[in-house]
Amino acid sequence: MGARLPGRHRRASERQATYGEVFAIREFRALWYGQGLSLLGDQLAQVALAVLVFNRTQSAMATAAVYALTYLPSIVGGPLLAGLADRFARRRVMIVCDLVRALLVAVMAVPGMPFAALCVLVFFVVLLSAPFSAARAALLAEVLAGDRYVVGSALQNMTNQAVQMLGFAAGGAMIAFLGPYRALALDAATFLASALILVSGVRRRPAAGRTDGSKPSMWHMTRAGAVLVFGDRKLRTLVMFAWLCGFYVLPEGIAVPYAVELAKGTTLPVPVITGLLMAAMPTGTVLGAFLFSRFVSPSGRLRAMGWLSMLTCAPLIVCAMRPSLAIVLALWVLSGIGGAYQLAANAAFVQCVPAERRGQAFGLVQSGLMAAQGIGILIGGLAAERLGPEPVVALAGVSGVTVAAVLAMMWTESRGDVVARVRAQAAA
Repeated sequence: MGARLPGRHRRASERQATYGEVFAIREFRALWYGQGLSLLGDQLAQVALAVLVFNRTQSAMATAAVYALTYLPSIVGGPLLAGLADRFARRRVMIVCDLVRALLVAVMAVPGMPFAALCVLVFFVVLLSAPFSAARAALLAEVLAGDRYVVGSALQNMTNQAVQMLGFAAGGAMIAFLGPYRALALDAATFLASALILVSGVRRRPAAGRTDGSKPSMWHMTRAGAVLVFGDRKLRTLVMFAWLCGFYVLPEGIAVPYAVELAKGTTLPVPVITGLLMAAMPTGTVLGAFLFSRFVSPSGRLRAMGWLSMLTCAPLIVCAMRPSLAIVLALWVLSGIGGAYQLAANAAFVQCVPAERRGQAFGLVQSGLMAAQGIGILIGGLAAERLGPEPVVALAGVSGVTVAAVLAMMWTESRGDVVARVRAQAAA
């Protein structure tokens, strides 16, 4: 009994940051406002773009192809352009990306824009999100230290999920009122507003760069970033934790055929069921992020990562029993709650990556994240046509739990120094 007291005392001495003290930081508020505003505009633009392309071409394939363009640039741009966030001042990278994207979206809003030109513009707008996101992620780690970073990330995550739900829900009504071209013009305005917020709310910092002042080529930075991320066992494990989302995001990709099956046992229309299904996991993610950041100690989050990663996938296995809509929604919300482990993985990743190389590292992880989501949804869609949606969701759950269990064992063996570092920061 007595031997356990020191460890218990250390855990009790860990101080958790509060939402209030994070919001009190002006630079965080600027990053938070800018991200939320820009994301809301993007959700509106996605709906407007889908309506615009379909009205122009009357082709579901063309509409899907344009939507697919929103994945490809992130996969390509992450490794190649994220290094700009380490090569140049991160605040400047974000402002320039916002201004250029505002100009490109404004051109898209010109009535009569040819379809081919629209596709090219969409590609470059999304391409610029790679260096912007990498710079924002790296800058957030500079603005928020210690446990404040986890709480700030939780706030960003909850805001992103809420804005996505709001954006898609209100997007159709706003398009009907404004029309697709005016909606795109509004999106351009959100980028300008985001740039203005960054100019006024985030202070200038020098480029992270190298201490010797050299500026290696983008290819050299990309290769060095890959060696850094995948050459270290802890970082490699953390990246795999992040990419695990390819399994538990799959159900959202086949929400429509799943809704068709569930509609057979209820009077609700398919579109309503689809909306409920697609909102279930984001709802769980918001709830999980709040609970995880508010009630779990900094070192406790790192120890719980493995269990929570398995929780994200385990509820999906029950879908093999073809439960009712209410149970499916509860299962998907529970899966979203488990996704809170990503906050701990993100914080541990920041701890293990040198500050001057975080932009490139975050870009590589984000690129793989988009690829994992896209591949997972693609495989799920193909399999659902042959097997039906319920077995496919269950198989994704089984596969995800298996991979998560392996990662949990790997993390348990290598997490010691990260836990000690986080515990020391929290106790300071």
